[in-house]
Amino acid sequence: MVLSVSTPLHTAPAARHRWLVLGIVSVALLLIVIDMTVLYTALPRLTHDLAASASAKLWIINIYALVVSGLLLGMGTLGDKLGHKTMLLSGLVVFGAASLLAAFAPDTGVLIAARALLGVGAAMMMPATLSVIRLSFGDDKERALAIGIWASVASGGAAFGPVVGGALLEHFWWGSVFLINVPIVLVTLPLAWRYIAPSHGDRQRPWDGIASLQVMVGLVACTYAIKEAGKAVPDWAMALLALLLGTAFLAIFVHRQRRSAHPLLDLELFRNPTFSMAVVAALTSSAALLGMQLVFSQRLQLVAGYSPLEAGWATLPLPVAAFVAGPIAGRLLHRWGSPLLLARALLVAGLGMAAYWWVHLAATPWQVLSLAVLGFGVGATMTAASATILMSVAPERAGMAASVEEVSYELGGALGVTLMGSMLSAVYAHSLALPAVAGALPASVRDSLDEALLAAEGLPAAVAQPLVHAAHTAFDQGFTAVLISASALLVAAAALVRWRMR
Repeated sequence: MVLSVSTPLHTAPAARHRWLVLGIVSVALLLIVIDMTVLYTALPRLTHDLAASASAKLWIINIYALVVSGLLLGMGTLGDKLGHKTMLLSGLVVFGAASLLAAFAPDTGVLIAARALLGVGAAMMMPATLSVIRLSFGDDKERALAIGIWASVASGGAAFGPVVGGALLEHFWWGSVFLINVPIVLVTLPLAWRYIAPSHGDRQRPWDGIASLQVMVGLVACTYAIKEAGKAVPDWAMALLALLLGTAFLAIFVHRQRRSAHPLLDLELFRNPTFSMAVVAALTSSAALLGMQLVFSQRLQLVAGYSPLEAGWATLPLPVAAFVAGPIAGRLLHRWGSPLLLARALLVAGLGMAAYWWVHLAATPWQVLSLAVLGFGVGATMTAASATILMSVAPERAGMAASVEEVSYELGGALGVTLMGSMLSAVYAHSLALPAVAGALPASVRDSLDEALLAAEGLPAAVAQPLVHAAHTAFDQGFTAVLISASALLVAAAALVRWRMR
């Protein structure tokens, strides 16, 4: 989300086709954000077909957001150097190729590598999308409307991932959730080449690729440490080693930024409480939403027995409410101010999360209502946080502020998946009470519900049924822990934001 601060330069043809250009970059952005969550409904089937371990599952989900968040700062600066159209086109090519590789991945190792490559393509495209809008719209009111549409796609699009995944899996194999990207890229690429006006970057502008790699390695290593600590039988030596490695790389990155004349991230921005608390709001709302969606989609399919499509439809109240919340939050921002709006939006999201846990076994209308409250709160939080981050810095720092905003969402999602996924695994393993009739079972049944169900497929019914029941019960214990923790996180963030920004 790097906002170009150069004077908007657009040719007459570019201005004439500005709404088509908005559609093109919105499609590119939608590909990026949907790919964060489209695997949630495909995960049970993918796990079964590829015999993925609990650890591999977390990396398949997590590596995409980690690579994106690690490279965003560097790719935004590279776009200023080479031109944003060049970065968008190149990112589309990388994204399409990686999607093809992921669709036909023969094992989890190849799939994880393909997901990492998808992250590279997404990081190349994401900063360019907003900059292209700035270059294409000369009128301030039209530009504001275009950026508002762009923000709605960014905030609500990720929640549509499970719906898209469920619809595809109703008729096709798990690889279809990746393969669908290829024809979209093939259509978008020539349109982008034809209608997006070229932007001439500053070739003399320095680009710190080393710092971008430093922050990426630091994030990946620290996340691995968290994931390892959340296992049923952690390798504490490996977890500690990964934590030390990640901390060291992040410390080196911070030191490099403080000494650099052209830093990827100006750390002085975080001294502004308005800026820093908006970042906290963006990070926590994204972490809570994506962490909840990970366990939510699995429970619908593996415990409640929903098909992938039914699970996708069950999540629909979330993105619909998030889309509705965007323009409403934009209007309330000027009336209430950032501190009050951010605190109230986070509180609404936390109450919606807690309400869904309370009614998740109740009648469907109550579930829909609680999910809508959650989605509205998260959508309002993301919209208010984005506007606050951009408005709390001087215009000449808008690009850096916008990149921090997007990193907050991406990193928040990655941490949410890691922490909530690890919590789910830990509570499941601790709560699983194997029935006496089960006899000798592989140790993997304690890793995840998927593993227990897979083991039950080869057992007699008299043994399989008690095992499945015990696994479902243990998973529900983990599900409860995740929802209560996510709700507490949102409420605590609301209190912190209100206190620090009052």
